[in-house]
Amino acid sequence: MHVDADLHIHSRYSKAVSKLMIFPILAEYAKLKGLNVVGTGDILNPKWEEELLKHAEKVDEGTYEIKGIRFLLTAEVEDSRRVHHVLIFPSIDAVREIRERLRQYSKDIDSEGRPHLNLSGAEIADLANELDVLIGPAHAFTPWTALYKEYDSLKECYGNAKIHFLELGLSADSQMADMIKAHHRLTYLSNSDAHSPQPHRLGREFNRFEVKDATFEEIRKAILKRGGRKIILNAGLDPRLGKYHLTACSRCYIKYKLEDAKRLNWRCERCGGVIKKGVRDRILELADTKEGPKDRPPYLHLAPLAEIISMVTGRGIETKSIKAVWERLLREFGSEIKVLVDVPIESIAQLIGEDIAKAIWAFRNEKLIVIPGGGGKYGEIKLPDEIRKAKIQDLNSIEVKQEEVYYKPKQASILSFLKKK
Repeated sequence: MHVDADLHIHSRYSKAVSKLMIFPILAEYAKLKGLNVVGTGDILNPKWEEELLKHAEKVDEGTYEIKGIRFLLTAEVEDSRRVHHVLIFPSIDAVREIRERLRQYSKDIDSEGRPHLNLSGAEIADLANELDVLIGPAHAFTPWTALYKEYDSLKECYGNAKIHFLELGLSADSQMADMIKAHHRLTYLSNSDAHSPQPHRLGREFNRFEVKDATFEEIRKAILKRGGRKIILNAGLDPRLGKYHLTACSRCYIKYKLEDAKRLNWRCERCGGVIKKGVRDRILELADTKEGPKDRPPYLHLAPLAEIISMVTGRGIETKSIKAVWERLLREFGSEIKVLVDVPIESIAQLIGEDIAKAIWAFRNEKLIVIPGGGGKYGEIKLPDEIRKAKIQDLNSIEVKQEEVYYKPKQASILSFLKKK
């Protein structure tokens, strides 16, 4: 059977997370999205564990069910160098034991959803391996709290400790990550890291597993590539839509070419803000191969359906009118993925009109204008005027030119160059 799973989210006990991130609402929205399995996130927080056990029925040691949605026990932790790691637990007993073992290294493990630990990545991985907990770097390339903002290799972070997967994050896809040869042996996870249950957040990235049941043990075998279980699809944002895809100012979000950012000493020429190196540039710095492994599953680029509807109508993405159109499409066609990928454009047009249907066609055929994200601001999609004005039968003949995104700094003078010397 095929199981769609989003294994990294957060609860209302993490900072900057919606108060709606509670289990009954998560289960409801996961069902609408078309997910079968969701990671609990934040399960090391004892209050969040209590809420899970209050609402869920136990399927087996590592699997719980709420309103037909399976939940696996997951958490994210921050190490002593502010690098984040995802943990997937085999049982509540393992959660409780690791919480107890970590308490001496953490001041906030009982209060925070994503606790800070006074341990290195290697020490956390050693403990996880001792207790049969799956571990891997969270959003491995993002510039603030990820593996490659701090280290140049997996080994530098984890030493000889075993890790089981690498989470790509919103600003990278499989093709980008496979430019680093050390990754080829690892399974990639594409998860949302959702801070809100809304349809443009929960499940915006997910993994399709080929397993015999939607349980921890089956998912574990798939991640470890055992017994014929495996991931057959990673799905997620076009990396250009991620918050940190390009090198950009973290205050005004102007995008810079890497050589310009270096010349400006990582200070924005426009506003004086800090320029953050983008995921694309960071991967290109570390790249040591042009070919990925032959058994890597395909990566499907997605744009949230609610964002596409919002782009066409001009209404806010969380408004009632956008949600009404989204729900109508799902009632008719079954899931967001089917609407975005499989349903004939003519059928969508018959249901809700040509404007949104043409936008979905443009998404499928990579003919939306993409304004890449960077510096902490998500990328944007725009519907080209020529597609907006065209008839459906004429769409295939339209060519779309992407917009220039980089800011061009003033040319450095010879005098300022000599002063730096």
